[in-house]
Amino acid sequence: FDFYGHQIVAHLAPDEVGHRQTSAVDGEQVPVRHFGVILTLQAWQDLADRLQAAGTDFIIAPQVRFKGQPGEQATLFFLDPSGNALEFKAFANDDMVFAK
Repeated sequence: FDFYGHQIVAHLAPDEVGHRQTSAVDGEQVPVRHFGVILTLQAWQDLADRLQAAGTDFIIAPQVRFKGQPGEQATLFFLDPSGNALEFKAFANDDMVFAK
């Protein structure tokens, strides 16, 4: 699949998908197994608006986490049709991508 310029390979494995395991991150339960992509803030906002308008069932609704802290980011999570957790996020400052 061409995923925002990244290649991903997918295999049909129904017993391996979903978000059974989570990890607490800034007050949310983030799926441990997930695929993520970083967008520009504008592309992220456009995507969030389209997903909300389409009635997407979010695991984690569009929000900004770590507000005012290193690593501040806009993020959202939902499941693809096969049950895989997907994360889309954006940073106002790209230097914060791996900040702790």
